[in-house]
Amino acid sequence: MDKKLKILLSGGGTGGHIFPAIAIADEIRKRFPDAEFLFIGANGKMEMEKVPQAGYKIEGIDIAGIDRGNLLSNLGLPFKILKSLSKSKRIIKNFAPDFAVGTGGFASGPALYEASKMGIPIFIQEQNAHAGVTNKILSKKAKAVFTAYPKVEGFPAEKIKFLGNPIRENIVSGMQETSHAKEKMGLDKDKLTILSVGGSLGSRTLNNAWKSHLKQIVDKDYQLIWQTGKLDYKDILAETKDTDTRNIQILEFIKDMELAYSAADIIVSRAGAIAISELAVAQKPVLLVPFPFAAEDHQTKNAMNLVEKNAARMVKDSEMQEKFWNTLSEICENENVRKEMSDNLKYFAKPNAAKEIVDEIIKVIK
Repeated sequence: MDKKLKILLSGGGTGGHIFPAIAIADEIRKRFPDAEFLFIGANGKMEMEKVPQAGYKIEGIDIAGIDRGNLLSNLGLPFKILKSLSKSKRIIKNFAPDFAVGTGGFASGPALYEASKMGIPIFIQEQNAHAGVTNKILSKKAKAVFTAYPKVEGFPAEKIKFLGNPIRENIVSGMQETSHAKEKMGLDKDKLTILSVGGSLGSRTLNNAWKSHLKQIVDKDYQLIWQTGKLDYKDILAETKDTDTRNIQILEFIKDMELAYSAADIIVSRAGAIAISELAVAQKPVLLVPFPFAAEDHQTKNAMNLVEKNAARMVKDSEMQEKFWNTLSEICENENVRKEMSDNLKYFAKPNAAKEIVDEIIKVIK
């Protein structure tokens, strides 16, 4: 590139939208150190904090989604949309980017819509197996749509590039030999080890399942790394203080996820987009329990993509009492099942997603 690049990015509301946008920006900055970046986010949302922490400028617009719980609160939504479109147009005109990348969330709708109207090339990165409403609308104008699954309904098939979700570099480079990781975590390297992760806040569904089956874990002589999340941690410690938990590590939060992934023989997890992309790179057999209240039930759709390739097992939130332990036991007790699932996960493993996404963008804008 002869000229100094200017890049507009927008995505937010959740870490699943924000961190892929930051990862793409980081990869572009590696190649073009003098490039100029500007994010557009939604005022009051977490991107307004996380993006500056990552070293990028961000401007906020007043935008929100439809509140299905309180329909009256949506009366002002059309005015918010018009105001956010107007402000996005002004920001983009002043910044004059060479291209724009949207990763979903409220703010990326107005930002990328206005960019496309000005003739600026736009690119979409969709993390889930089910296209978000914003990305679905924007895809018609996009030069390319980068996905984590080979088919995503709602996108023009010819624009889809199945390149995966950008994930944390330490997950890609930090995976270790399983027995070595177990010893590092103070675990017995010869015992089958289950890792349970439910996100930073934790999953009450998973926490309740483990509380019901602690005796079986001990009786089977399995090891459990149980990440409870912040909300239930103290209660779980109090409830289990008189219980035999000699093979169980109860942790509020796991800082070194790559070490925990490495130590696990089996992983039990929710089915968020970034979690699944990390699990695919970790290539450990996985039991997915999708969060049923995710927008348009996208976690179930994410999980089903893996289940259909025999790369994971799934238990619905509503079926945990009847099916959780039997499904988990089938994985624990059958080494061939575990090996087959690990092998099949390779199809979804995209450790170089950020690099390949940026390769495609550069190819188009050149």
